[in-house]
Amino acid sequence: MFFWILWGFDALIALVFLYFFFIGIGDGSVSSFNMGMWLLILSGLAAVLGGSFLLNRYQHMIIAKLVLCLVALPGFLYGLLVLMLMGVKDWK
Repeated sequence: MFFWILWGFDALIALVFLYFFFIGIGDGSVSSFNMGMWLLILSGLAAVLGGSFLLNRYQHMIIAKLVLCLVALPGFLYGLLVLMLMGVKDWK
């Protein structure tokens, strides 16, 4: 069950990156100058999601969860930071 929670959270993070990628293609901020970086990020996210799914399928659950934590932990911490910054009332 914990694997699927992590996998879903990582899939949500990948969808956010895909959203910003396609928005950037539309407005021109994703260009040939930074396309390599975007493709590296997106392929890394796909490798984490696909690799962890295959590891789980072949009964390597602990390694699959550790691979998912590579993306889930920074994403979770960033989400906490955003929530914390939204809670600050008097920014000066």
